Amino acid sequence: MVGPRAHVVVIGNEKGGSGKTTVAMHVTVGLMRLGFRVGCIDLDHRQQSLGRYVANRVGWVGRTGVALPMPRMAGVAASDIDSKAGAVAEESAGFDRALDDLATDCEFVVVDCPGSDVPLARHAHIHADTLITPINDSLLDLDLLGRLDPVNRTLVQAGPYADLVWDLRRERRRRHRSGIDWVVTRSRLSTLSDRNKLMMADLLPAMQKVLGFRLADGFGERMIYRYLFLWGLTVLDLDQAGIGLEMTKSHRAARDEVCALLGELWLPRVAERLDRLRDPVPQSIVGHT
Repeated sequence: MVGPRAHVVVIGNEKGGSGKTTVAMHVTVGLMRLGFRVGCIDLDHRQQSLGRYVANRVGWVGRTGVALPMPRMAGVAASDIDSKAGAVAEESAGFDRALDDLATDCEFVVVDCPGSDVPLARHAHIHADTLITPINDSLLDLDLLGRLDPVNRTLVQAGPYADLVWDLRRERRRRHRSGIDWVVTRSRLSTLSDRNKLMMADLLPAMQKVLGFRLADGFGERMIYRYLFLWGLTVLDLDQAGIGLEMTKSHRAARDEVCALLGELWLPRVAERLDRLRDPVPQSIVGHT
């Protein structure tokens, strides 16, 4: 187990394109803006989206002098050992070292997993105090959680990812004698009502009781979430970002979505500080060039 102060938040889903990195970065920045020390680990060796996000943030701060809060970043190198068992052991040990290092001075560690079932992601799940699974508002994404009868839409059996989480929860209890708080969020929600959206709204509340997850408000389909990647920014940074972007009604709604998610994660000592994000104090831009 890592140090007693570090609460580990893992963002996991076997399907790519579900918005994991967007959630990871906004949770990270939200926690930092609440006054917590946060570390990050990017486990996607190929895309390294979270690592690139943080690198863009470092670059923007260096270029402009804007005083943005910055997480501690750690990586886990891909093993080049020929033996599969040896490679898994080496990468798992690398993750443990990174987590132990961040836990020495971070109160939260946010881990972004790849969109596939790989041993390193499974190992990270076992360390999760909180597991966040964003899913797109589609029945294809829902199938990873549970298989449905096409006629009466009842749950027939757990999906592959729900089965995996069940097994890893059991393994975590065996190793650490504590459970995983599993939170599922609907991502990229459209403002329009359609048959698919209404069906998801009906099915997920019933599935959570059987599969053992909690539902939380997710992020809408807003361009601002993707647009800010180039600067390493989030919607919580717009008041001091220095990119000349006006705070619109849509941007405020996006900020409210992030605040709502942070409140529903039930993370330690977060609820008492959330007002700091809902009514941010404008800050002047320092050294903008």
